[in-house]
Amino acid sequence: MSKMGDFQDPKHIEGVEVSSVSADLYKNGRDDLTLFYFKNGANCAVAYTASSITSESISWNKKNTKKNIKALAVNTKNANTFTGKQGHSSLDEIGKLLAETLSIREKNVDNKKNTSIKTSEIMFASTGVIGEVFPVEKIKSSINNLVENLRTNQNKLIWLKVASAIMTTDTKPKVASEEIKINGKTIKITGVAKGSGMIAPNLATMLSFIFTDADISSINLNKFLKRIIKNTFNAITVDSDTSTNDTVALFSTRKVKISNLNSSSKEGLKFEEALSKVCLELAKQIVVDGEGAKKFVTVKILNAKSFNRAKKIAFSIANSPLVKTAIAGEDPNWGRILMGIGKSGEKVDPKKIIIKFGEFVVAEKGKISDTYDEEKLKEYMQWPSIIIEVDLNQGNDNYECYTCDFTHDYININADYRRS
Repeated sequence: MSKMGDFQDPKHIEGVEVSSVSADLYKNGRDDLTLFYFKNGANCAVAYTASSITSESISWNKKNTKKNIKALAVNTKNANTFTGKQGHSSLDEIGKLLAETLSIREKNVDNKKNTSIKTSEIMFASTGVIGEVFPVEKIKSSINNLVENLRTNQNKLIWLKVASAIMTTDTKPKVASEEIKINGKTIKITGVAKGSGMIAPNLATMLSFIFTDADISSINLNKFLKRIIKNTFNAITVDSDTSTNDTVALFSTRKVKISNLNSSSKEGLKFEEALSKVCLELAKQIVVDGEGAKKFVTVKILNAKSFNRAKKIAFSIANSPLVKTAIAGEDPNWGRILMGIGKSGEKVDPKKIIIKFGEFVVAEKGKISDTYDEEKLKEYMQWPSIIIEVDLNQGNDNYECYTCDFTHDYININADYRRS
């Protein structure tokens, strides 16, 4: 995983215009309102939270938005969740005003008389505090400024600006990009994300928007996204909490035409590999920026009886506050890993289990390893990136998930969350 500032420069995606402005939702006047605009429309695939309580933005999208998308509007500071009729009707108002403003802009730019954008072609995403009245008037008063600031050409600074505008408790913007050649044509993929706390995706308060210029149908985009999510955005956890607002959206601007680019072709598999890299990079950046986190942790489960069993054990370890606080304290307490395996409820043979921290075997054959070296382990636990590996020796399925440590800062951040 690349460090922030060292990642591949995000690629310009033809067919999408971006803008971010301040609607004064935060006291410090930072950018908090973002617009992605597809002048010629875009195909789209979306994965939403599995939470039984969801944002009005998600409800609005499911009710109104069709496959051809013209715009995505994102606000931070307010989750628009548990806001009732006020939250839903606010999106009706904003959607109507945004559609009118974009239509007027296109009419003036292209001198077309019949340019008309429909509210059903607009998507919404929100993130922030749950249960507060949605700031509809502040957002509506910022729509003109938002549209006027749309930029056709995106460079690194523009993408970082947009990624920063969708943050809440994040400390760093999250951007990832890939460029590949298929049948002699260059395809670009660029994505942004936000997320720091309330992260345990079930589709994680996580948002991610990914764009490609490849011409791919919505059906195939959905197939790609569904396959990729389980080992990327659904393979991370910060605190085991699933947000009401989690959204991952994948857009195709349809600018690069490539024959046979679908979910089952060799061309499609090459695209899927690049898309998976972008998604995994964004997912890992979310974990690295976990609230108060100081260490990035990879949990590997090897040789389980099934994929689902491996995943359940991995998250049982990764979500354990005892495991996460031990890592924060740089304590190689492998007994907590054993606890995590056991509390998963999955049947295992203790005598077959091998537990490793990095390259160091700490337990095997039902007891502490004969090669156990406390001093070397303590030195390893000081590293910023820790690998916990559990070999169950029961089958052939593996699973890998990513988490972070729990520090005192996690409590401080969440205790002060609503005061920003």
